[in-house]
Amino acid sequence: MGGLQIVGLDDFWSVCYSPAACPLAAGPSICLVHNPDAVDDPGLPHADWTLSGHTHGGQCKFRGFDPPILPVKNKQYAAGGVDLGSGGRLYVNRGLGYLRRIRFGVRPEITLFTLR
Repeated sequence: MGGLQIVGLDDFWSVCYSPAACPLAAGPSICLVHNPDAVDDPGLPHADWTLSGHTHGGQCKFRGFDPPILPVKNKQYAAGGVDLGSGGRLYVNRGLGYLRRIRFGVRPEITLFTLR
């Protein structure tokens, strides 16, 4: 079996979250998961690249400060790329929406990736 494997999981806090149901074989892989905290779950299948959202980048941020409200346990997962140190990478998209009807200092984002 060759080619790119893509798995998608429900929200990390959902009762439907089941990483064991999405095993990955050897080879290039992408994991789609709503909440970036899932990458800290030892049961999550190891993927070369994990794409996530959930945080909206914190929605509000003053220059030079961390976002005051960030709905994740691991605060380094606010937005952007993170090297997971195990040969994998995480990308957290800031998205377009919001948790509360306010957003400043954190631009909305649509990300376009080119796979080669």
